Amino acid sequence: MPETNKKIAGCGFHHVSMRVRDLETSLKFYTEALGFVEKAYWGEGTGRTVLLDTGDGNYFEISQGDPDQVNENGNFHHIALRTNDCDAAIKAARAAGAEVTMELTDVNLTGKPPLKIRIAFFKGPDGELVEFFQNDQT
Repeated sequence: MPETNKKIAGCGFHHVSMRVRDLETSLKFYTEALGFVEKAYWGEGTGRTVLLDTGDGNYFEISQGDPDQVNENGNFHHIALRTNDCDAAIKAARAAGAEVTMELTDVNLTGKPPLKIRIAFFKGPDGELVEFFQNDQT
C-alpha cells in the first residue's frame, strides 16, 4: 500500500499502551482468549511491560501498574504512531503548536528481544499523550 501521509514518513498506528492491575492475568487473557502474540518484553515489577502483536502488525502494550492507582476501567496511558523519521515527525507536531513532553530519545530496551527505538512524546489538542515510535523490529 502506498504511503498517503505526506507530512510524517511511514506514519501509522503502532500501539496503544495501558497500565493494568495484574499483568499476568492480562497477559493470559489477551494471549489465550484473543490470540495476541507476545512480541517483546522489558522491565521488572511495576516497570514490566509486554508488547503484544494483535495479529496484523499493530501492537497492544500492557504494563504492570500500581494496583492501588489503576481504576476499575483500566488506565490507557498513550497511543503510539509509527514513523520512519521521528525527528521530522516531532518537528511537525511542534510547528503545529503541540506541547512536546519528551524530546527525541534513543532507547535500547534490554528485554526479549532487545529493541532499539527512537521516540518522542507530545500532547494533542485535548491533552492526550501521543508517542512517535521509530524502529526496524516491530
